Amino acid sequence: MVVSHDRPATRLATRLAFLVAGFGIACWAPLVPFAEQRLAVDDATLGLLLLCIGIGSVVAMQFTGALSARHGAKPAIVASGLGLTAALPFLSVVTTPPALAIALLGFGAALGSLDVAMNIHAVEVERAAGRPLMSGFHALFSIGGFAGSAFMTFLLSSHLTPLSSTLCCAAIMLGAILVAWPRLLIGTQGETARVFVMPQGIVLLISGLAAAAFLVEGALLDWSALLVVSADLTSAARGGVGYMLFAIAMTAGRLAGDRVAARIGDSATLFWSGILAVAGFVVLLAASTAVPAMSGFVLIGLGSANIVPVLFRKAGSQTVMPPALAISGMTTAGYAGILAGPAAMGFVSKAVGLHNAFWMLAALLCLVPATARFVAGGSADGR
Repeated sequence: MVVSHDRPATRLATRLAFLVAGFGIACWAPLVPFAEQRLAVDDATLGLLLLCIGIGSVVAMQFTGALSARHGAKPAIVASGLGLTAALPFLSVVTTPPALAIALLGFGAALGSLDVAMNIHAVEVERAAGRPLMSGFHALFSIGGFAGSAFMTFLLSSHLTPLSSTLCCAAIMLGAILVAWPRLLIGTQGETARVFVMPQGIVLLISGLAAAAFLVEGALLDWSALLVVSADLTSAARGGVGYMLFAIAMTAGRLAGDRVAARIGDSATLFWSGILAVAGFVVLLAASTAVPAMSGFVLIGLGSANIVPVLFRKAGSQTVMPPALAISGMTTAGYAGILAGPAAMGFVSKAVGLHNAFWMLAALLCLVPATARFVAGGSADGR
């Protein structure tokens, strides 16, 4: 449990936690080619090493939910934020595969723990405020991702060494955590919870929808460029524009999402978000030229933007499980989706073709509007 007071300071602290998480993971992406070159490993070995981030994240998430249920989210946010900050420079200097594996496990554990704890904290802050805030918090994660990737790329392009670049980024993250630290909600003695608890009841459905939403995002990240290039909708050099538009639209949708949810309700937000995302897939997959295809990416981004924030809010407000454990289970399912998505798309596209595999993603997203009323309560018009 936490002592809940609606204050601008606690909202600032929550936004900073989301910003640090997005910034930190995005700082790693530009370092991958340097790590591959430094370790002199092939793509297959590098792929196995990168799995360590996901493994570390998923394992840490289980413990974070139980600890946050007992002590509140503040200790986990501070510890994992500092851990993420400390781990980043090590990723730029390790010289052997085992050392990088250990560093990535630690980096992933800090990231996974921070992801769970900041969402638990966000639910408490939102509850104290008495109005939707979750979409705005998640928008800060997206903004942090843009900023981290851009800033790290800028530093490396300015001929700073990877170590110097990561130290600069780590300094920014450290500053943000230190500012957030005294403003986070104070934990009080809460209930004792088991570490490993399977999602139950409505939480099982919420977790499944989260896995589907993250699976779609992961599949778009890794396969959307190949989709539009193989369909002769754009050149290989511009293949990444679609995902870029998706990410920008998702961020914009989240910045507006709290106002939308406050106006029409969570049920209607889930329903129409799912409809818009599915419509985006239809536009994308039916397109014969670049402009409609890119419009499809925008619609998918706008539609997907507020699905996960609403699901986190529902996980935090249900009564079947302790909210901290429900959020931990949902986050774990989401990570499983985003990790499994690219690989699953590869197997499915080999069997039925990439275009048909994307139609299957659209069908999967139909679960969101189909279950919106059950998950969020009310009707599709928000009443």
